[in-house]
Amino acid sequence: MHPTPDQRTDEPQPDERWRIRRTWDDLDRLGETESVFALSNGWLGWRGTLDEGLPVDMPGSYLNGLHERRELNYPENGYAFPQLSDTVISPPNATLVRLWVGDEPLDLRTGTVLAHEQVLDLRAGVIERLTEWISPAGYGVRVRSTRLVSLSRRRVAAVDWTVEPLDGPVDLRICADLLANEHVPERADDPRAASLIQDPLTAELHRVDGADALLVHRTERSEQRVAVAVAHRSAAPAHVTTDADATPDRIRVTLAGPLRAGERVRLTKFAAYEWAPVADSSVDELGAQVTAEADAARTVGFDDLLAEQRTALDDAWRTADVLLDGDDELQLAIRFAMFHLIQAGRSDGDRTIPAKGLTGNGYDGHVLWDTEGYVLPVLTYIAPAVARSALRWRHAHLPQAYDRAAKLRLTGATFPWRTISGRECSGYWPAGTAALHVNADIADAVLRYVGATGDEDFLTGPGLDLLVATARLWHGFGHFTDDGSFHIVGVTGPDEYAALVDDNLFTNLMARRNLRGAADAVERHPEAAGRLGVDPAEVAGWRAAAEAMTLPYDPKRGVHQQAAGFTDRPEWNFADTGDDDYPLLLHFPYLELYRHQVVKQADLVLAMLRCPGEFTAEEKAANFAYYEARTVRDSSLSAAPQGVLAAELGHLDLAYDLFAESVLQDLEDLGDKTGDGLHLASLGGAWLALVQGFGGLRDDRELLSFDPRLPDRIDRLAFSLLWHGHRLHVTLTADEARYELPDADADVAIELWHHGERLRVAADHPTTRPMPPLPDLGPEPPSPPGRRPARR
Repeated sequence: MHPTPDQRTDEPQPDERWRIRRTWDDLDRLGETESVFALSNGWLGWRGTLDEGLPVDMPGSYLNGLHERRELNYPENGYAFPQLSDTVISPPNATLVRLWVGDEPLDLRTGTVLAHEQVLDLRAGVIERLTEWISPAGYGVRVRSTRLVSLSRRRVAAVDWTVEPLDGPVDLRICADLLANEHVPERADDPRAASLIQDPLTAELHRVDGADALLVHRTERSEQRVAVAVAHRSAAPAHVTTDADATPDRIRVTLAGPLRAGERVRLTKFAAYEWAPVADSSVDELGAQVTAEADAARTVGFDDLLAEQRTALDDAWRTADVLLDGDDELQLAIRFAMFHLIQAGRSDGDRTIPAKGLTGNGYDGHVLWDTEGYVLPVLTYIAPAVARSALRWRHAHLPQAYDRAAKLRLTGATFPWRTISGRECSGYWPAGTAALHVNADIADAVLRYVGATGDEDFLTGPGLDLLVATARLWHGFGHFTDDGSFHIVGVTGPDEYAALVDDNLFTNLMARRNLRGAADAVERHPEAAGRLGVDPAEVAGWRAAAEAMTLPYDPKRGVHQQAAGFTDRPEWNFADTGDDDYPLLLHFPYLELYRHQVVKQADLVLAMLRCPGEFTAEEKAANFAYYEARTVRDSSLSAAPQGVLAAELGHLDLAYDLFAESVLQDLEDLGDKTGDGLHLASLGGAWLALVQGFGGLRDDRELLSFDPRLPDRIDRLAFSLLWHGHRLHVTLTADEARYELPDADADVAIELWHHGERLRVAADHPTTRPMPPLPDLGPEPPSPPGRRPARR
């Protein structure tokens, strides 16, 4: 194994619980590394590609919302089938710093690699890289770089790059490129991969002025304009010359000349990105904007950008950090998860968070229900302003949701299954088109956000608009039967292996929460409700539907049904299903999946997590055991909610292993899809598995409630969350739970529940309580053959 830089120095070693490392030996994990090392600020994202651009698995830089449109084709068309889809595209790439040693390009696949390491520093928010390489001709160089995407400056990213000879003199050529329409390889082996559009950008302006460069392009069908400016700063011996050239799709600044031993070249690139609709921007205005931003970043300097980055992260980590004593690997993994959640969104700009964030082009860069279902429940408690921004983005796209509902001949609004621009981007598919639960997921996120923050201004504006629009869908889509019960039929719940079902329990319970939440909100704010034309009769209708909502139950088996009739379906033949047959969706027709009792991902179990007060403890235990035996976890969305319920029921070893699967989803590439971008829902789910699972957090009552219990493998678990503007810090050990308000004024106090006891936690008086003994539950419920999560 090649030595790493830290193995060749006597300096104090950094805290490895904050650093992700990849070396030359990890070159076969290139795509995974590019996603894991992606840097973002919620607006701009750079994948963790090598500076020189090769070797590369999937190049990519992303701007939130930048996309191009493509046609959807059907063998047989149908009414209201979406005809167009949007696909994420890359703006011009400013990460590239190519190096030629003599006439040979730096490429880790050639020559001799003496050392190579990339480090993602979770506290500093940068990628550090060191490579020592000898060219095939025998000339050695040392390359170092540090890359950041600024958390404090929305449009700005930068890379600081140096090269020096290892021993004797070398002739070098360094090319700092700004490259548009970079080739992206096609992935045709998985329907979840992106649908690529090659050369999506049309050049409008290219300009180079000394060390400054600018490219402006536009898309044709989505009619967006994107501008990228780069400002350079270099330090080199006098005999190194500088030149520049420009073409419509590439600008190159070149430094060339010999370097003697002890000499080096340092090149710093400051890049600024912006896009806007063509109708709202001009080439000159957008170009001037990014040029000024890049120049301002250069004036500030790279060291000050680093300091700003650390300050922003120190502030974020104060609430986001999770301390997990007893398992160093998972301690690092949960910090990795939280880091990517921190950098996935912004509190300004009213932007949301795609399923892959800005780390890759998987799912075409689309926003799915994952955001409201798994990411916002975390951000609501660690960065509520970011959650608010994401919900305002949904509100901004209410007009498209109303249009979609009208086209489908439904009432209220119908939010899309997959989208970038607010329109439905998924071709007709029963497991997506009929997944109306996305409406209730958005409403749930609104209710949780308002409950955690007390933000009545948001509730009377965008929040109420969203609650009313979604409630109207359920009231119009569902129907009463002669026995007075209310049914929602012909939908798909979270489990995509069961499509077009009647009375999906998750959908019905979440619709009930939506209807009740909307009714409560309009009664609390009648003036705002009047603006929306809500009258008492409509509210009474919502409440009647909620009270009469059908919750299918199988008395013979003593369990709730995932959907009406689900428990009467034939069982899946697990005995003849091999390990290589997973995920099932790639090896069996959906017709087979739809008619059997086989569950892709937590569905009814997720309902018990989202609506805990709707089930007794005995019902939760029976339901969990029944569905655990049928859930194959072919989705990264499954392990976390299963882990939360396992912890609540006392199956702590199973809960711990499910948490590990969720938090290691990308670091170990468990689904073999990390190369397309990170699974942000799984990373958010890891926090939920810890805080809702072992911490026992529930937010369905007026006060926060905690029912903590720790597995033997965790010595101490500590986390923070924000509640009505105050940071509550919770520390759990095997013996006790400690609740405190470390930052609050002396007169601040909050009330909460601890294992059924109501507590008052004051700023000047931390409160501790003992951890109760665990119940004797017997053996843990079985998983499908071969599908139990790996034991830690």
